[in-house]
Amino acid sequence: MGEKIKIAVSPPIQVGGSLFTAEQLAAIGTLAGPGSKIEMTSFKQMYVEVDTDRVEDVKNNLQKIGLEIYSAGFSVKSLIACNFCRGAEEAGLEMAHILNKAVAGIETPIPIKVGYAGCALGTSEPMLKDIGVVKMKETFDVYVGGEPKSLKASVGKLLLSGIAQEQLVQSVTNIISFYKENAKGKEKFSKFVDRVTLEVLKQIAA
Repeated sequence: MGEKIKIAVSPPIQVGGSLFTAEQLAAIGTLAGPGSKIEMTSFKQMYVEVDTDRVEDVKNNLQKIGLEIYSAGFSVKSLIACNFCRGAEEAGLEMAHILNKAVAGIETPIPIKVGYAGCALGTSEPMLKDIGVVKMKETFDVYVGGEPKSLKASVGKLLLSGIAQEQLVQSVTNIISFYKENAKGKEKFSKFVDRVTLEVLKQIAA
């Protein structure tokens, strides 16, 4: 057997949630090949094992059927979004696409989850993500430091409130860049937030 590598596969962000078609799922299995392992992760991505000498061909074929391909390594994961139950326009589907394109795949000390909710119901659980974005009518709130694991699980802290759509991407990318440059080794993002303080992060995100 040849060497294998994992790639992260996800459907596009869309109304209705993380939806794969039957044809897409069948294609993933066929392209991965016999004996390959496929893992559904908490990032709403499938980690698919493929032979290293076929990885580019597999990526191209999956993209042709509407799937998105990301690194399975330490990086910002693709946006974990809600189902946009209020509709694409009101819930900010276009903004979610823009944000995902800006941050997904950025290399980081550990995997980073960014959550997006199109309203205050927060069905994508943005308060439990490293960075959570919540659309509040025409503006956005940004939370940081959510921690869903262990007995010390905690919700994110409000960092920015009422920021404009035009400012959102820059604010989130500023936070991620600051974390990359100042994290101590593989420091968890929630611990990083506590160490550097919200006051400092507010200045960085502004």
